[in-house]
Amino acid sequence: MSALFTPFTLKDITLKNRIVVPPMCQYTATDGVPNAWHLVHYPSLARGGAGLVIVEATAVSSEGRITPACLGIWNDEQAQVHSQIAAFIQAAGAVPGLQIGHAGRKASANLPWEGDNHLAADDPRSWDTFSPSALPFGANLPKVPQEMSLEDIKRVKADFVAAAKRALQAGYKWLELHFAHGYLGQSFFSVHANKRDDLYGGDAEGRGRFLLETLAAVREVWPENFPLAARFGVIEFDGRDEETLAEAIALSKQFREDGLDFLSVSLGFSTPAANIPWGPGFMGPIAGRVRQETGLPVASAWGFGRPDLAENAVKNNQLDLVMVGRSHLENPHWPYLAARKLGVEKPSWVLPPSYAHWLERYEM
Repeated sequence: MSALFTPFTLKDITLKNRIVVPPMCQYTATDGVPNAWHLVHYPSLARGGAGLVIVEATAVSSEGRITPACLGIWNDEQAQVHSQIAAFIQAAGAVPGLQIGHAGRKASANLPWEGDNHLAADDPRSWDTFSPSALPFGANLPKVPQEMSLEDIKRVKADFVAAAKRALQAGYKWLELHFAHGYLGQSFFSVHANKRDDLYGGDAEGRGRFLLETLAAVREVWPENFPLAARFGVIEFDGRDEETLAEAIALSKQFREDGLDFLSVSLGFSTPAANIPWGPGFMGPIAGRVRQETGLPVASAWGFGRPDLAENAVKNNQLDLVMVGRSHLENPHWPYLAARKLGVEKPSWVLPPSYAHWLERYEM
């Protein structure tokens, strides 16, 4: 039996296989509201056979969007359409998940294909950005953010809680906190973005405080029987990797003690000076170390689009779940093709029963 096609159970949720469609921004929303594209896009991915489909980074507030076209879940109008997305994903055979986050100093950005830079100050679509410290990301994102006050921190934590409540009401059964990729949670943890001298800065304990407090606040409103996950950048590839990874593992152990159920191991993306060693499945060994040292089940992305790589990552105990992004965009039925390549005897079981029936009946 293929390791990639064994079920995975966490809390009351069972995934039919270890394949996850990770959050991938679509940049097509208006005022944070999902539209017809999202109602087609996500069910089509779910129908392809993945066990879990996680809807793209969804802002907990208007200021928390990456771009003006990003999804939100800070009001009931948005949540109402999210409820349709969650229901359609489930009807197509996958578990519906949602990633919530705040873009921090990377917010107020242009669409990737229209510059991928900060919107000009005189652009009516732009807004003020916030971060732990008044330090810009740099490169194509030069805007200097406002340093967050203690009241700002309190407000954003409350926004995460309100978003989690709406996600639950909308029907999502897997919630992921976005603490990666240079956005707000990652910025608090990163020495590149956080130069505070209060309780939320300084050493690793201080830099991790916002993440832990946000997790604790969300844990209070998210049901114990549904998985609560986080995507966390554990490494920057900036020359201090061992120190960053050690601090990230220590914080992840605390995540587990405070109620986190699952960790998506990712990159920091906190500095444009990072020297990332891109390659097939390059995060696998790092995720495996995090898994071993924290005791948390983990997933990772980045270059697992080859079925053999995805299979070996699970078989060799590096990953519990494999996030396959770009390959799903190229072909939503990637799980079916992966099953065939891995020699699963009846790969059609990853598809809806109606598909399985006709494929098994007429396949030569």
